[in-house]
Amino acid sequence: MKALILAGGKGTRLKPITHTIPKQLLPVANKPIMFYVLDQIREAGITEIGIIISPETGAYIREAVSDGSRWNSQITYIPQANPMGLAHAVKTAQPFLGDSTFLMFLGDNLIEGGVKSFVQEFGNHSPDAMVLLKEVPDPRLFGVAELNAKGEVIHLVEKPKEPKTNLALVGIYLFTPLIHRAIAKIKPSWRGELEITDAIQKLLDMDKKVRSHILTGWWLDTGKKDDLLEANRVVLDSMLKRDVRGEIDAKSKIVGRVEVKEGAKVENSTVRGPVSIAEGCQIRNSFIGPFTSIGAGTVIEDSSVGHSVILENSRIYRIERLEDSLIGTRVELKRADERFNAVKIFVGCDSSLEL
Repeated sequence: MKALILAGGKGTRLKPITHTIPKQLLPVANKPIMFYVLDQIREAGITEIGIIISPETGAYIREAVSDGSRWNSQITYIPQANPMGLAHAVKTAQPFLGDSTFLMFLGDNLIEGGVKSFVQEFGNHSPDAMVLLKEVPDPRLFGVAELNAKGEVIHLVEKPKEPKTNLALVGIYLFTPLIHRAIAKIKPSWRGELEITDAIQKLLDMDKKVRSHILTGWWLDTGKKDDLLEANRVVLDSMLKRDVRGEIDAKSKIVGRVEVKEGAKVENSTVRGPVSIAEGCQIRNSFIGPFTSIGAGTVIEDSSVGHSVILENSRIYRIERLEDSLIGTRVELKRADERFNAVKIFVGCDSSLEL
C-alpha cells in the first residue's frame, strides 16, 4: 500500500501567513501539521508516500520533509499546476500510484488516534474503497454519506442543502486502483473541479463496495485561523507532556504541563500550561497562559499571552493582554502607549506593529 498526501492549494483562508508558509507547515504545538500526518501514515506501516505540491509552495514542502528519511520513508513529490479538485489530484498522481491500493490524506487535517485501525479494517474486509466519517453539528458544510445497516456507503452528496445524515467525510480515504476508472468517468462540478465525492459515488454506481469507518475521536481541519488555534488547544491539551529543558530562573514559576526546549530562557515569568516554548525563546517579566505555542527564537517581554500561536523569531513587547491570536514569523509587536487593554490580531510575516 502507498500513501498520497495532498499539500497543494493556496491556503487562501489563512492569508497573509500562507503567502510565505504553506498551510500544511503551520505549527500546532510547535510541530508542523504535515509532520503529524506523516507520523500517522508511518505508524500505519506505509513507507511509500507521494506528496502533491503546488508551484507556489512546493519548495517549502520539499525543504521541510526532504527525502522522508526522518520517517524511514521514501517520498515522491508530485507537482499539480492548478488545484482542480481532490479527484484531479489522484489523477495527477496516477503514475506514482500505479496499481497499488493507497491511503489518501489531506495534509492540513488532524485526527485523534491516527489511521492504523482504519488501514487494518480495510485490509480485513477488502472493500473497493473506504471512507472515514465523523458526526458533525452542521453537515451542510461537508461531503455527507448515507449508510445502510451494514455500515456500507450507499450515497454521497457534496455540501447538501438538506443533508439526510450528519456523517461528514473527514478527508481521509482508502482506495483500490478502481478509483482511477471511476475518476475517468466523472466530469467537473459546478466549481470546475473533479470532486472525490463524485468519484466515490461513481464507484457505487458501478456496484462497487464502499465501506465506512466512523471516527469517534477529534477531527481538526486547520484551514482557518480559529481552526488552527483550536487545533493547537486540543493537541496541547491531549498530547503535551511536561518537559522542561531550558533555563528557568529562581523568580519564575512553571505550572502544569509545560514544554521548554533547549536553549530557551524563562526569567521572572509565570508559565501556566499546557504551553509549548520552542528552542531559543526568551520569556522575560511575562505571563504565558494556557494553550499557547511559541516558536523558536521568539522573545516575549513585559507581556501577557494566552491561547495563541506565535511563529519563529518574533518579538512581543509590553503587550498587556494578547489572546486568541495567530502571529507569523519575524513579527514585531509592541505597545506604544497605554490606551489598549486587550489585543486580538491575525498578522502576516515580516510585519512591524505599534499598538
